[in-house]
Amino acid sequence: MNQPNHHQIATYLTDYALSELVKYVIEDTGCSIEEAMEQVYNSPLMTALQDEEGELYVQSPAYLYDLMKEHVAEEIEAL
Repeated sequence: MNQPNHHQIATYLTDYALSELVKYVIEDTGCSIEEAMEQVYNSPLMTALQDEEGELYVQSPAYLYDLMKEHVAEEIEAL
């Protein structure tokens, strides 16, 4: 049996984190799955999460969600 390579592991962990982030948004806001996906996929966190060199994908989804919420709060304060 072949061992998964770094890219496969990163992809799996990123996909898992994204699905959990969408769940967290739905739980916190009560929005639809489409709206939650839009919030997650359009957040700056998405770009950082997909950067395999940064290895942000190894962090827990709860930690990533806190980062995402902090960024949103900062954007609101800037208005």
